[in-house]
This record gives sequence, structure tokens and C-alpha cells, in this order.
Amino acid sequence: MVSSPSVPRLVVAAPASGSGKTTVATGLMAALAGRGLSVSPHKVGPDYIDPGYHALATGRAGRNLDAYLCGPELVGPLFLHGARGCDIAVVEGVMGLYDGAAGEGELASTAQVAKLLRAPVVLVVDASSQSRSVAALVHGFVTWDPEVRVGGVILNKVASDRHEVLLREALDSVGVPVLGVLRRAPQVDTPSRHLGLVPVAERRAAAVEAVAAMGAQVSDGCDLDALTALARSAGPLTDPAWDAAEAVAGPSPDGAVVAVAGGEAFTFSYAEHAELLRAAGADVVPFDPLRDERLPEGTRGLVIGGGFPEVYAAELSANEPLRKAVAELALSGAPVAAECAGLLYLCRELDGRPMCGVLDATARMTERLTLGYRDAVAVGDSALAAAGTRMRGHEFHRTVVEPGAGAAPAWGLRAPVRRVEGFVQQGVHASFLHTHWAAAPGVARRFVERCRTS
Repeated sequence: MVSSPSVPRLVVAAPASGSGKTTVATGLMAALAGRGLSVSPHKVGPDYIDPGYHALATGRAGRNLDAYLCGPELVGPLFLHGARGCDIAVVEGVMGLYDGAAGEGELASTAQVAKLLRAPVVLVVDASSQSRSVAALVHGFVTWDPEVRVGGVILNKVASDRHEVLLREALDSVGVPVLGVLRRAPQVDTPSRHLGLVPVAERRAAAVEAVAAMGAQVSDGCDLDALTALARSAGPLTDPAWDAAEAVAGPSPDGAVVAVAGGEAFTFSYAEHAELLRAAGADVVPFDPLRDERLPEGTRGLVIGGGFPEVYAAELSANEPLRKAVAELALSGAPVAAECAGLLYLCRELDGRPMCGVLDATARMTERLTLGYRDAVAVGDSALAAAGTRMRGHEFHRTVVEPGAGAAPAWGLRAPVRRVEGFVQQGVHASFLHTHWAAAPGVARRFVERCRTS
């Protein structure tokens, strides 16, 4: 790790989900970028979709800060890595300010990340159904944890000038400044479906318009000078910035081609994964399973992350040449790492449509949501991990795979119930579990080494 100066920063939080955090955080990023600032975008938690909107607002990769997946000790270093060279950083929170991993106290909460970053918090309050009560709400959040510094409030969904006056009068007694007031604005809404917002890659033109509208709304309704000054009041960070090359203990000169799935169907990935693969010596080449009929030239390993293959099952199935190429690569013993959407793509079929047929399993959409953090241990050796390797992950899907595990499972999970999950066969490691490789950079090094020797 290398030393890095601290960057001005603030955390955008809320009392609960649905208060407008994403609108305010993304709009603030866009508004600050519109002032000519280099803005570093971050998201608390495992969510992949919001960072896509952040990237659109700032022109930089949106990065996640997850104290459960990566451990609290990596939050500061990963933040500084992402924010290197930036003028200011905006961190969007997750759920309510004090909500974290179930049964784990403050772990993985926005409050914990704010404390780890020594960053002031801006509380976004949905004021649509209250007036004087807003003071009690804000007072409770300000005083709940004295180590969390709430530096201001942005009032969202304010109905009228009269409503604003009532809210401001009530908040005078709390002593927390109002840094912005936003009216209801349908043009900044972003469409949702079964797993949250629709990713940027699926609606790019509309997403560009929505982000621009968010930026304009925040510029018009918020005190950007006061918000910038608040960001500059963040405490110093002494952590060294995370560095991929140091994490994998030096590069290999091999340059093995690792193909990484992208496009509309496979939008979920953490930026650090590609950085770790490159640091380990891989030549990372993206491809789109919806459009490309062959894998990149010289492919020796394949990474298929998360996304929404169920939405594109017909198109993925219709691309038979690529499905055959993926199956042939897997049959050759080359390393293949597949998470969630990648697992579905490797199955024999998805919702009745033929997929790659690498795994003797079928996948289908259901109404049941599987969601939560998981503690996992590698059941056996694979291209990603040696038997006994412990990692933390996250599940988020409405699909089921039958059977849920192969003869050689990928992971043994401890909670909420003990079970085995996923598939390991030849070089394939396929699972529903999303993991963050920065927490265990050895998996990237091991994967690239297997690419060289397979």
C-alpha cells in the first residue's frame, strides 16, 4: 500500500430506504462535477446498480465500501485508492443510517463507514408526510451515536414554500443546518424491477437524462458551497491507499488473456476485480455475451459476474456460437469463475431456454427473494480458492438452480442455515455468492496462475 493524502468527503445517508439517498448522492456528484471538480463516487454496501449511476455522474468508476465483505480495516484503504487524485468524494449510504448486517450491530452500516472514514454525514429526510415531527426524527439520528457527526440535513419531497417554512422552523431547535430543500420531481425517477433500479447499461440515454436532472435539482435546491465546506471538515485519514499490485504480491509477466463478460446482461462487477487480475499478470479483455459470437482471441480464463440474464434469456440463448465456445473452453479445463448471473448462464437451461450446458443444472425465475450476507468456506480446491479458504459474500437473486450444488460444491455456508452451494468441476467455479476479491486477493493470483498452466 502507498501513502495517499486525505480527500474532502461526506456521506449521504437517510433515516430509511426510499428517502431519496440515490437521487441526492448522484445529483450532488453530478452538480459538483459540473463545477469542474474531480468527484470520487462511492457506495456503502454490496449494491452494484447505484455505482453505475454514480459513474455516469462523475466519469469515474463507482466503487463499493463494504465492511462486511472486505472487513472494516479495508474501508479506508479502498476509499483512498478510489479517491486518489480527486478534489472531493461523495459516499452514498445504504438503507437507514444505522442499519447494517443482520444481527451484527453496526457492522456494514453507513454509520460505521462514516466513522471509519471520519466523514461528516448529510441526512436526507423524506419530509412528504410531516412538519414539526421532523425535528424529533433528526434529533434522534443526531444523538443516537455521538461518534457519528451529522453535519446537515437535506429535506426531500417538500410540498410547498409553506411546508418548507414549517420544516425549517422545527429544525431550528435541533441545531443542524438545512443544506438543501428538494421538491417532488418525477423527471429524476429511475425505473425499478425485481432487484432494484434498472442498470445504466440497459437504459443509457434515459439514464443520462435522469442523472442530468438529478444534478440540476441538487444544484438548484442545495447549498453546494456549504456542502463542499462540510466535506473539507472531514478528519484526516492515516490509512495507506490500497494497491492491487501490492495485494497480489507482484505481477506475473505472462499476460494470459482473461475474458470478462459485460454488456447489458452482465453489469455487476467490482472495479477492483479487474485491477487485481491485471496486477496478477492477466490481459483483461471484456466481451458481450449478447452480441459477440466468439470469445476474445487467445482466451485462457473466463470471468462471468452478476447481472440480469433472466431478462435477456432469449437473446443469450440465441447466441449459440458463443454458448458453444464457452462450453468448449470449460470442457478444456480452463479456469472459469461465475457468480450468480454467470452461474445461470453456465446451466443447461434458464427459464426453459438453452444456455451453455456446462453445468448439469436448470435455472428459473421465482417470486422468492434470496438476500443477505453469507459466511462461506471453500469445500474443496478450485481455480479460485484452496479448500478451507474462508470468504464473506452476499446473495441477491430471485432465481433458483436445481440442483443447488454439484457433486463438488463451491461453498459451505453457515447462515442463515448451514448448506452447501454452487459447483466446482474441472476449472469451473460457479456460485450464487458475490464476493469482493480485495478481501482475499489470493483468489485473483490463483486464478491467473491456473490460466497459465491449464
